[in-house]
Amino acid sequence: MTSKGRQCVQLVLALGFGLFLAFSFLVGFQPGRKMGQIFGSTGMTMLGLLPCAFVLIGLFDVWAKRETIEKHLGEGSGIRGYVWSLLLAGMTVGGLYVAIPVSCALASKGARLSVILAYVGFAGVCRIPMVLFEISFMGWTFTIVRLAISIPLVLVTSWLLGMALEQHGYCMEQ
Repeated sequence: MTSKGRQCVQLVLALGFGLFLAFSFLVGFQPGRKMGQIFGSTGMTMLGLLPCAFVLIGLFDVWAKRETIEKHLGEGSGIRGYVWSLLLAGMTVGGLYVAIPVSCALASKGARLSVILAYVGFAGVCRIPMVLFEISFMGWTFTIVRLAISIPLVLVTSWLLGMALEQHGYCMEQ
């Protein structure tokens, strides 16, 4: 499908969603109303978070040297790249809203695909604010067991997926 065709499909879907929400509010269809409320709440959260995140990602893109990213997260980084991605993901605020644009910035600076995939996975399971919140509700034991299972699974799947994608000639657009 061409770029213009994709844009048309996206426009039709967005208009259809908007019409569905408007119809739901007009006739009192509760599932549609709930969807609209959640969509609005999530949209407001994103509007409050993303501008700051994009400024920081822009600064990262300008200030971080390609050589430094390639050295620590690139092809020759070995296990060190995965450790750095775990540490970076742990400090990522905003979850995947922020992790996806950061992963694009890492790709443009020469990070290895499997390390980028590990970063996105770690951002989903190892963020410090999320872990602290989880400890307060679920306790230390649950959190340690979950991390002990999640971290190796993210490492193995990112490594395997990165290898498979690279063998098929996939590379992230830059």
